[in-house]
Amino acid sequence: MKNLKILMAVFITGLGLLSFTTTGDKANASQNTSANAFVKGYEVGDEAADFKLKNIDGKMVSLSDFQSAKGFIVIFTCNHCPYAKKYEERIVELDKKFKDQGYPVIAINPNDPNVQPEDGYKQMIERAKQKGFTFPYLVDEGQKIYPLYGATKTPHVFILQKENGKNIVKYIGAIDNNYENPNDVSEYYVQDAVNALIKGEPVKMTKTVAIGCTIKVKK
Repeated sequence: MKNLKILMAVFITGLGLLSFTTTGDKANASQNTSANAFVKGYEVGDEAADFKLKNIDGKMVSLSDFQSAKGFIVIFTCNHCPYAKKYEERIVELDKKFKDQGYPVIAINPNDPNVQPEDGYKQMIERAKQKGFTFPYLVDEGQKIYPLYGATKTPHVFILQKENGKNIVKYIGAIDNNYENPNDVSEYYVQDAVNALIKGEPVKMTKTVAIGCTIKVKK
């Protein structure tokens, strides 16, 4: 009987240890899941962190360099994507229209050139010259910036406004509602949003679905 009691005690203790281990594993799994789910990118109203990325002229560029800017039109784009190519002239026009009003375009190439060679740094320089880019065209080396923003497509737009020394996200999404033909556009999302900010009015359409190519991530 005494031996039976000892065996029962050992068995119960073992169950307790197993339960503790299982609970611990679930907690760790939950923490890992939460950590992975946490990286969702910015939402409208969030503060966007500054960055320092290499421009096509070899210089490092940050948002803080533009001290007189009221905000920014940050566009994740690239060389090879057919959608991005369709929007190149419209992006140039956005920069020409709004840069002097305090909202310059800041273009960022998020793609890994080892996955898509057309999006290499040398090719970026050539493309910018060919298309007459009037704005910084930065390379997201190490692909650290686009996940912070939550960009998933090229092109993908994030309009920021300076508020009390912070860059606040005011709009996320597409440039307009017709990538194929600029003459058939009926809704100018970015243009309308920036115009509203310049007038001190709230942005009516704060989020749309970005249409474009998926970002090419290092494998």
